[in-house]
Amino acid sequence: MAINKITIQDLLELRDQVMVFDVRSPGEYEHAHIPTAVSFPLFTNEERKVVGTTYKRESREQAIKIGLDYFGVKMRSMVEEAEQLLKEKGDKRVIVHCWRGGMRSAAVAWLLDLYGFEVYLLVGGYKAYRRWANQLFKKSYPFNVLSGYTGGGKTRVLRELNKQGSAALDLEGLAKHRGSSFGGIRGVPQPTQEMFENNLAEELHRFTDEETIWVEDESRRIGDLNIPPPLWATLREAPLYLLDVPFEERLTHIVEEYGAVNKDDLISATIRIQKRLGGLATKNSIAFIEEGNITEAFRILLQYYDKQYQKALDKRDLSESAINRIETDTVDEKVNTNLLLKWKRTKT
Repeated sequence: MAINKITIQDLLELRDQVMVFDVRSPGEYEHAHIPTAVSFPLFTNEERKVVGTTYKRESREQAIKIGLDYFGVKMRSMVEEAEQLLKEKGDKRVIVHCWRGGMRSAAVAWLLDLYGFEVYLLVGGYKAYRRWANQLFKKSYPFNVLSGYTGGGKTRVLRELNKQGSAALDLEGLAKHRGSSFGGIRGVPQPTQEMFENNLAEELHRFTDEETIWVEDESRRIGDLNIPPPLWATLREAPLYLLDVPFEERLTHIVEEYGAVNKDDLISATIRIQKRLGGLATKNSIAFIEEGNITEAFRILLQYYDKQYQKALDKRDLSESAINRIETDTVDEKVNTNLLLKWKRTKT
């Protein structure tokens, strides 16, 4: 049975029905991978290092011989593993790729084809996928940017927009971070920059050219991750919709969200911003946290974040007419989503 060579576009069409095997090393896969792919390594991390070092220091031929030594003893177990995985999928087709579509994927594709699977080999490998992802960030998307002061429930509105059938991109959800010093205290690790970009590209790919995409107003950096520069530039040019929620309502929402968080984590997050927050405000907010008065602690912190937001807004040099301000007295996502959509229809 012939091995079928496919392009990235073929992969995008097939992968919902066909299992994708990433035959790179476990370390490469863990760093970043095609989101639908399953790790199916030809070499361990150490074996890959040995083969690579031999290739550079000795010769291609010697590296291949060492690779064959590693591969030979694994053939049966790899076939059996593939058999089990594809049995669970209920299909005998499989897409195979490595870093550049070279010897690793060719070897595994040959083995699986020899055994009787229907094998598709991705031309250009994972590197071709990365080129595809980076091209998506350069497109001009019709974004609507949902802005507003901290605690206004913007993320909840985005999720409600999505539920109601509107296109919505949750950058903080993809980054596994809420976008402030307190955004990472839930203990969920962020993905690598490359994996964040892969997941982001997948989200952008699912939108049609006709859809207006709602997205939250973010700084260039979300925790330890950066929004790709071309996409960031597009976001900065998009219409801004400011959800204007009263301070006390936002404070109540913030306290409900973070009030049960460990005190030490809250204090650590406060210390991280002490240079900008100021010595006295830092001291007072920590004192309130220690005594369990979370409301007053966050009153200080929310005032700080409001000032930071206003400074960022002023730097963008937007005229008041360029800011579509939607006033509301609640953080209820259903109320604010309907208000936002109604306001937009009235104004456009």
